[in-house]
Amino acid sequence: MPIIKSAKKRVKVAQKSAVRNSKTKRSLKSALKIFHKSTDAKSHSKAQSELDKAVKKGVIHKNKAARTKRKLAAAAKAASTSKPTAKKATAKKPAAKRATPRKTTAKK
Repeated sequence: MPIIKSAKKRVKVAQKSAVRNSKTKRSLKSALKIFHKSTDAKSHSKAQSELDKAVKKGVIHKNKAARTKRKLAAAAKAASTSKPTAKKATAKKPAAKRATPRKTTAKK
């Protein structure tokens, strides 16, 4: 147990920051888990937001966040391309021909 006043204060500050950091880490991990369970756009943006918040608070390094965001984007893209999309079968109408008068060059 610290005896000096400044050391006592450092212990209190360290405990507060540890609690704050653990909350940020927990929310980041849960957002990443939710994204990996269902790779939709909403969970993707939530995970990226949590990564940005963690970087802002100094919990993780910015390059680690960039790497993770790149992996998330790749996973989201792979998931969106692998899902078959139901396209509507519509017959295209032929384009209507416009009757534009041709400009004639006048000879002098």
